[in-house]
Amino acid sequence: MLMEQKSFDLVTFGEIMLRLSPPSGERLVRGDIFEKRAGGAELNVASGVSLLGLRTGIISKLPDNEMGTYIKNRIRFVGVSDDYLLYDSEPGARLGIYYYENGAAPRKPGIVYDRAGASINRIKIDEIPTEVYKDTRMFHTSGITLALSEQTKEAAFHMIKSFKEGGAMISFDVNYRANLWDEKTAREAIQKILPYVDVLFVSEESSRRMFQKTGEMQDIMKSYCKEYGVKIVATTRRTVISPKKHDFTSIIYSAETDKFYEETPYRDIDVVDRIGSGDAYVGGVLFGLLNYNDPMKALQFGNATSAVKNTIPGDLPSSDFKEINRIIKAHNATEPQSELNR
Repeated sequence: MLMEQKSFDLVTFGEIMLRLSPPSGERLVRGDIFEKRAGGAELNVASGVSLLGLRTGIISKLPDNEMGTYIKNRIRFVGVSDDYLLYDSEPGARLGIYYYENGAAPRKPGIVYDRAGASINRIKIDEIPTEVYKDTRMFHTSGITLALSEQTKEAAFHMIKSFKEGGAMISFDVNYRANLWDEKTAREAIQKILPYVDVLFVSEESSRRMFQKTGEMQDIMKSYCKEYGVKIVATTRRTVISPKKHDFTSIIYSAETDKFYEETPYRDIDVVDRIGSGDAYVGGVLFGLLNYNDPMKALQFGNATSAVKNTIPGDLPSSDFKEINRIIKAHNATEPQSELNR
């Protein structure tokens, strides 16, 4: 699986946004200061895989102005290639924004979106250099990208088919967002691309509500492989004790081995910022598959990368291979662990 050498290990496609947040503990309705960061599901995934040591790139469209340059610089900082970034110089070009307010029990975190008319929605298929379709081992996108607009949905459909024809594996995160589209529309669109998908990330809630599946979760996970030919299915399991205390683990099913892979949860995670932790999980799993071709390694890297991302502010991960490998070893250790890294 995925042994052929190509220029990129992973290429993703999706919207990159500007995140604005008041200082931790402050409210959107009264704070006067915002901290700016880059983020976006597919960028988060590409960043995680890059930081772990593989070569990644992202296809997206940014406004050709200072904010587009800021985003480009952040992409480069996390080691993701900007070779396939496109720039919008038309009137009205803009970067999508979202505002994030951290929570503290009993107050939940909150998000306000301001993404209508973002430049990503002007992307055209013929703008994308065709050589990219044959130059990567894996392509990844998500349901968020499909839901943004007809333009992004058509571009995503075209890319999925083109990358598949070029020999790439296809990874897809359902990542259903009710504020972008309804369950029926999402189900019909995603079912069209599932026959192309090799690695599927889907939550239990999306499986039961959006896909209208019933029965035991393991049987549901297997059903994607039987019905659509998916090779790997991953489902996360997060227990929210409070906004600042979570438990996290996941389960992976491999059709090739006909086995489920699980491990004990990461418990009592000190949550600094949960945004991007699901994408960090995706990045960890894809790294494990690309680097080791091993579902258990994928599970371990996914769980560890997601757990530690919760402890880091901002959307983007910041953990390299050395740190994640150390966390995995500590999680599986049976002897007492030092409280410091020395």
